[in-house]
Amino acid sequence: MPQTTKKVRTGIVGVPPLAVMKKLSGPGYEIFDLDEPQGRIDIETASPFLPRVYCGILRTVISNSLAVQPELIYIDTGAGKCDCAVHTATVLEDILPNCDVIRTKNNDSKDFGTPLCRTEMGLMQKMAAVTASVQKPQAYTELPSCTATVGFWGVPPRDFSLLELFPETTHIYGWARCMENKTPDNMELELHFNPNIPTVFFAQSFCAKTALARHLAGKHPYALYLDCDVTAGNSAKAKIQAFLELSRI
Repeated sequence: MPQTTKKVRTGIVGVPPLAVMKKLSGPGYEIFDLDEPQGRIDIETASPFLPRVYCGILRTVISNSLAVQPELIYIDTGAGKCDCAVHTATVLEDILPNCDVIRTKNNDSKDFGTPLCRTEMGLMQKMAAVTASVQKPQAYTELPSCTATVGFWGVPPRDFSLLELFPETTHIYGWARCMENKTPDNMELELHFNPNIPTVFFAQSFCAKTALARHLAGKHPYALYLDCDVTAGNSAKAKIQAFLELSRI
């Protein structure tokens, strides 16, 4: 029988440079997006290693890593991620002695475009496609743009159920749009929003981007600033529902 080549279990954190993702797209790697929950893994397994004032995403990175036990991790520790990722990389090195933790800094500037962020699609499905696009180094297929009725600015939430109340004509802005464009350190793109549509400005609790989310929400004529931690509770969803209803969406 033909022998199957063992794939290297590889975790990614943030948006590694395009050159790294081209390498990992080869047949020798099995990729795990450590920012996203990898099955039913208890986030509390991260508690001995990261304080609770770290955001739910980086705590998820630790809990995923302990469960998945990758052999290799590429973690973006540049301006396109956050300072906390730098320290998380150090923690990963100590708690995963059999894993090679490689720090990267994504300074890519080539625009890949943002067709997903602007197309008509359920926001949960759209955001999942945006996060999955990080693993696809090839050029995107163009999609028709829809007329935006609502905006979602910010980072992909750890709990995607936060997005279920939004209409299919929601456009994505902020760092999530930078993700699809493969330029996570593109401040001009991250700052962009549409002042003509009601917009929710979101960041994970304890994330440094909460400062930018709240600042931009204050500049927008009709905005809701929102942050939540690990899960999207009823309070956060009620705020979104009320905001959309008051916006006549």
